[in-house]
Amino acid sequence: MTQVQYRVGVYGGSGYAGQDLVEILSRHPAVEIVFATSSTYAGQPVPFADGLSYVTPDKADLIELDVAFLALPHGVSAKMAKQCLEAGVRVIDLSADLRLDTAESYKKWYEHDHPFPELLDTPYGLPEINREKLAGVPAIAAPGCYPTTTILGLMPLLKAGWLKPGAPIIVDAKSGVSGAGREPKPNLQFVEVYSNFSPYNPGRVHRHVGEIEQEIHKLDAHAGMLIFTPHLLPVDRGLMSSIYVTLKEGVDAFEAQALYAETYQAEPLVKVLPKGQQATLKHVVRSNGAAISLTPITPEYLHITSVTDNLRKGASGQAVQCMNIMLGLPEFTALL
Repeated sequence: MTQVQYRVGVYGGSGYAGQDLVEILSRHPAVEIVFATSSTYAGQPVPFADGLSYVTPDKADLIELDVAFLALPHGVSAKMAKQCLEAGVRVIDLSADLRLDTAESYKKWYEHDHPFPELLDTPYGLPEINREKLAGVPAIAAPGCYPTTTILGLMPLLKAGWLKPGAPIIVDAKSGVSGAGREPKPNLQFVEVYSNFSPYNPGRVHRHVGEIEQEIHKLDAHAGMLIFTPHLLPVDRGLMSSIYVTLKEGVDAFEAQALYAETYQAEPLVKVLPKGQQATLKHVVRSNGAAISLTPITPEYLHITSVTDNLRKGASGQAVQCMNIMLGLPEFTALL
């Protein structure tokens, strides 16, 4: 059995992603959870972490850490990341503060200046596309849940150059209520969500549009505009991206099944379902992986369904996967 080698702390440990993160780390044989922070629940026991109680961020001692997980709000996380890195502590950031490549892009999508633009060279932590850039680095930007699910659904086509240049990529996405965080909001109350289904930030308004386009254009510079509409599902967790694409001449949507199977055959956290099966939330809820199904419409048009648990592969599970790669541990430890 692997001996404990690394001491970790979880900032924002009482949020939904933070709680899942603590749960996964509690069964990781190579790490010890030193603390989990929460201003709201300070002094209360940390679920899944025997003997630990939440501490306020000012009581968390960075000197004790090898790695800090930052499950903090946008705008706050970058400041904590800066402190951690200056103290020699490695960082896995679950916010959007380190994901975008330029300060201009960050300001466009998050509507405030980035406090430390020098941190924007942090590698993007989607291992299936960026694995070789994550080993040994001081910090990793864990992707958002919508970008993770959408990019995984598109990656084989992007890498193979199968998309028709300039044709729009249409993503009709749905997320469970936990994707909006734990802070109480009127539109997230039970009586508002139950038996309802609603879009929000449709078209090209949602903040994740910038992140998704940034990464898909690294894989295929000729990929078209992203048209992205998220919806709020009346479930606690789970995320589905229904993706509609146009393929270029010379390729066939009916051959996409083989392309996806070959692309993901060595990825234990990404399951390509057999022809004729459709990916559903039940394939992934409370797991750390993704499931993808393909429906050719005509040789030119393809529909892809990509699903994840928004709190696992979309957040905490992926953060642990990134940590494993960063530290040179077996990549899928505590995740399978």
